[in-house]
Amino acid sequence: MKVSPEFFPLTEVATRFVNQLAQCRRLGFEVKEASEHHVLIELPYSQDIIGDPDTGVIHGGVITTLIDTGCGCAVVCAILDKFESLELSPTLDLRVDYMRPAEPNKAVYVFAECYRLTSSVAFTRAIAYQDSIDRPVAHAVGSFMRISPEMIGEDFRQALMGNLPKEQQ
Repeated sequence: MKVSPEFFPLTEVATRFVNQLAQCRRLGFEVKEASEHHVLIELPYSQDIIGDPDTGVIHGGVITTLIDTGCGCAVVCAILDKFESLELSPTLDLRVDYMRPAEPNKAVYVFAECYRLTSSVAFTRAIAYQDSIDRPVAHAVGSFMRISPEMIGEDFRQALMGNLPKEQQ
């Protein structure tokens, strides 16, 4: 099902995608920007995401969730832009290299990009950081399976595409 690019800002689609995921809503993820090349998502600091109560350091699993979501969101945006279609793309493989602990009381951001699309796999890379992308918390590479647009349920399609007229979805 073709989607005309002029009818949807990718940041809005990315925001709707993230808001469809219960863990992302619970963690407070916020899409800051999205394009056909990248997404930027913020994870606000909260007491709920602390992994070590003595230091206040964020749990590594939360950072992995942020990275995985950012990469998956980048795949959705890249496919939507290039093929004018909406596809599901579950994670096949995600390698995360932690560089340092995320500092307490600071938001964490992920900058993720989908740098290659094949007919069956999307390849991504990402950097999680706080104050500067040049001082990463973690680096990641991932691959995501491309699943046919026909496999997406109508409710999910509507949730991501918003109130577009049927002929534009």
